[in-house]
Amino acid sequence: MAGLKNDYEKRSSYQPEFPGSEGGRRTNPTEEKESHGIGPDDTVYRYLCPGRKVGSIIGRGGDIIKQLRADTQAKIRINESVPGCEERVVIIYSSSEETNSFGNSDEFVCPALDALFKVHDKIIADDAPVADDEFGEAQQITVRMLVPSDQIGCVLGKGGQVVQNIRSETRAQVRILSDDRLPYCALNFDELLQVSGDTTVVKDALYRLATRLHENPSRSQHLLLSSSSIHRAGGGYMGPNHMGPHSVMGPYGSYRNDGGDWAASAKEFSLRFVCPTENIGAVIGKGGVIIKQIRQESGAAIKVDSDTAEGDDCLITVSAKEIFEEPSSTIDAAMRLQPRCSEKSEKDSGVVVLTTRLLVPSSRIGCLIGKGGAIISEMRSLTRANIRIITLENLPRVASEDEEMVQPVWTRT
Repeated sequence: MAGLKNDYEKRSSYQPEFPGSEGGRRTNPTEEKESHGIGPDDTVYRYLCPGRKVGSIIGRGGDIIKQLRADTQAKIRINESVPGCEERVVIIYSSSEETNSFGNSDEFVCPALDALFKVHDKIIADDAPVADDEFGEAQQITVRMLVPSDQIGCVLGKGGQVVQNIRSETRAQVRILSDDRLPYCALNFDELLQVSGDTTVVKDALYRLATRLHENPSRSQHLLLSSSSIHRAGGGYMGPNHMGPHSVMGPYGSYRNDGGDWAASAKEFSLRFVCPTENIGAVIGKGGVIIKQIRQESGAAIKVDSDTAEGDDCLITVSAKEIFEEPSSTIDAAMRLQPRCSEKSEKDSGVVVLTTRLLVPSSRIGCLIGKGGAIISEMRSLTRANIRIITLENLPRVASEDEEMVQPVWTRT
């Protein structure tokens, strides 16, 4: 595959011992009878598929997954569900030889990368947008993959340069989430890679990331099939005694600590929305499906404080521990929530007005106004929104005494 050079790790010549057959256990369409395990030079991807979407890649009687295997010549295996986990691990692997034509281009890729995108397309095909598209917003999606710790360095790059370039060139939100965000289906040497944005942006970023992983295989990947049914439980690892937490970590296993402990420099950042009580249903969704999805995809905590509702309003607090240089989970969640917790009205002329209300500590309101109002004037010019600062007697009842309210108003014909 033409592309970035292998800066981080040469393909290992280590020949692993492969697990034996699984005896007389009955098989199902989600698994293949592998004649061999994952080799040291193979390309491997582990895509996290929401449990409710697994049917879109299996098909009736396994017809879809069989066709995907036949079309790509890649091995595709869907792990069993893990208690307490809403996602299933889809393991996709093949030889690293670039034999498959890719899309409408003249480029050739390995079967695993080809299969990764075919699986991805199936999963997102009938996704409903989380964001309200009444105001023309593009559909936002999130892709999550598990990556061994000794492989994550090729995605980050020295000083985070590689991942930063991918973010700036694709405009996707690419994040390596903290250990406490790992799903129970992860192994104890896994990192969680998450990509968010509109469908085109995510696909572009996913291709670049998949290319990096293709060029820099993990030294621990031979363990993935034999360990695929061993999962984290309450943050622990239910694996063989000889597999300690660092037993398969390569030179990038402690990558996060090269410049200091990430967690130590993280600070809590929060935003407080004033939401009309009539909008709460649109924020939470039936059975909590919408708010759960936004929490999972953004990584932020979201609290709907309807108990303290005053009049027609209640508070929604979005928060996360963050590092300044990294994409903000809080802002990600806020952008997804904003159309749902804003007040909409329509004028006689047919113009639709969208009003968002944010509470901001009085001590910090100056950073939004700027010297002589320079910052707020620039924001008004760039966004074409009517941004007002509401103080004192005009504040909603849910506001605290030391808060002011920022109220941007947009119109659409």
